[in-house]
Amino acid sequence: MPRRGGSRRGPGRARTTQPGRGPTTGRQPVEEASDGDWVVRPLSGAGSDKSYRCPGCDQLIPPRTPHLVTWPAYARDSDLDPWDTDSAADWRRHWHTACWRARGRRR
Repeated sequence: MPRRGGSRRGPGRARTTQPGRGPTTGRQPVEEASDGDWVVRPLSGAGSDKSYRCPGCDQLIPPRTPHLVTWPAYARDSDLDPWDTDSAADWRRHWHTACWRARGRRR
């Protein structure tokens, strides 16, 4: 029996984006917040052998520690500054999960 049309994305499910595209039902969840739309990717830490500095607390995230990688969902002012070669992924940052969730209270 053919599937009925309509969205499979129910309430509470995140919009997602794919590189070079706007919000879609792709692979990467997009969080909409007052400071913009962000792609948020959780990392288990199992494959990480590097330390990262969390911009929320300015502390190191040790290797093999679960955390989040975030970046703007859209290139920064891409339609306003055509000479700006920074892509949204260049703004990628590693955050402690708790720091990312509390970022709105820290500003």
